[in-house]
Amino acid sequence: MKQDLRIIKTKDSLRHALLALLKQKPLETITIAELCREATINRGTFYLHYKEVHEVFREYLEVIVEDLKQSYEEPYYKTNYHIQNLEADMIKIFHHVKKYKDFYQIIFDERIPMMYYYLLFDTVRSFMKESIEEHFELDHSIQLDYLISYQTNAILGILIEWHRHGYETSIQELNQHLITILSINSPVRKMQ
Repeated sequence: MKQDLRIIKTKDSLRHALLALLKQKPLETITIAELCREATINRGTFYLHYKEVHEVFREYLEVIVEDLKQSYEEPYYKTNYHIQNLEADMIKIFHHVKKYKDFYQIIFDERIPMMYYYLLFDTVRSFMKESIEEHFELDHSIQLDYLISYQTNAILGILIEWHRHGYETSIQELNQHLITILSINSPVRKMQ
């Protein structure tokens, strides 16, 4: 079922307003009144869709994470989980970050509470774990939880480094760097 264009525009306005406010202050201190002012909507309209400001953030995070998950998994689908067949132009994760750059600028800002990073970390970690458990065989000398945390931090670390460089490195160059990194022996291999 297609969503009403007015609802889409309202939610989009609230998300953009929330991002603007998050650049100035923590989520816990943002009020519904100031969010509505920033989004140029009235409180009644806000309450048609949400009960509190946290719900706006949570819903937006879900949208972003779903897109991130698809971007992360797409190269695996294209190679049938044979990572050695991965080509640079198959990688979509950097396209995703560029699309949601305003969000990532907030998440990776050193002045922002770590809670946001951990929210992202836990979400990415959960879909990486799902993918590894479903499609790969693990070297039994490595504990899965540590491997998943390592790989999650590796991906987020590359994104943070890109953030520190002001997102100036081209996506093609980042894809090539990632291919080089992934070509180093991995403790997981495709299930037969």
